[in-house]
Amino acid sequence: MSIDLSHLDFSIITDHFEIVLTVAWFLLFYIVRRYTEHAIRSQESLEQDKKRQRINALDNIYNLLLVVGLVLIWSSELQNIAISIAAFMVALVIATKEFIACIVGAFYRASTRPYQVGDWIRIANYEGEVTDSDWLSTTLFEVDLKGGTYAYTGRTTVVPNSVLLVHTVQNLNYMRRYVTHSFSISRQCDDVNLFSIKEEILEKIREYSEHFHEVAIRYNSLIEKRLDINISGPEPRVRITTTVEGFNVFTVSLFCPTEEAVVIEQKVTEDFMHFWYEKRSELHGKNKADI
Repeated sequence: MSIDLSHLDFSIITDHFEIVLTVAWFLLFYIVRRYTEHAIRSQESLEQDKKRQRINALDNIYNLLLVVGLVLIWSSELQNIAISIAAFMVALVIATKEFIACIVGAFYRASTRPYQVGDWIRIANYEGEVTDSDWLSTTLFEVDLKGGTYAYTGRTTVVPNSVLLVHTVQNLNYMRRYVTHSFSISRQCDDVNLFSIKEEILEKIREYSEHFHEVAIRYNSLIEKRLDINISGPEPRVRITTTVEGFNVFTVSLFCPTEEAVVIEQKVTEDFMHFWYEKRSELHGKNKADI
């Protein structure tokens, strides 16, 4: 039994061919994108950062293909109106120069690859862990690097890619595991000689660093080879200075695991206060005895 399709009217499809193709393209795009993302997330052998990097790269590729497909589908319509909107396009370029700069910044990022998803970076005054990057912006989970706690603050920063064209990018990814942590303790100038407790503090720091000392040496060498520079560490250092306001400043610098930096800082500060008050009490006791 044959089916007679002659009475069917396909004029609606032919008259709105671009719309039909657009709908079909969106459906195909959605299905393929959902399938590939599910396939990547289901790969248990991949690390979480690798999954995020691959999904982010596929999102950027799919977005580009979506735009290219729409342009090809509507190319004839675009050609018909291209001449009439030439003046409008000039005005649009001027009005959207920031948007264009973001696109150029994305091409710059893709060509130089200064960072990827999961890296700790600093762009201008923004710093944190890269969680997403697309054609317009880079999203950062803010990390408290200036405060020295190296913890997530809970804030998210969206940095436009145009910033990449006028500011340098610092990749701080090596700080995710180990960091050169520096902190200072200030005391009013008095009779206590801070140099008398310097070696005692260094011994305490070495005691707190003993369980990761060998790993710190290897990681320090790895960073120096990879970056082809010499960095401070892994031996702790103590520097004693004064200020114009009349304070003694006791500065400690050590190469340690990032998650232990604040813990060691608090222990060393507690030891410093103990030694400082002990020396002060001894001096006051001697002065009273002399009187």
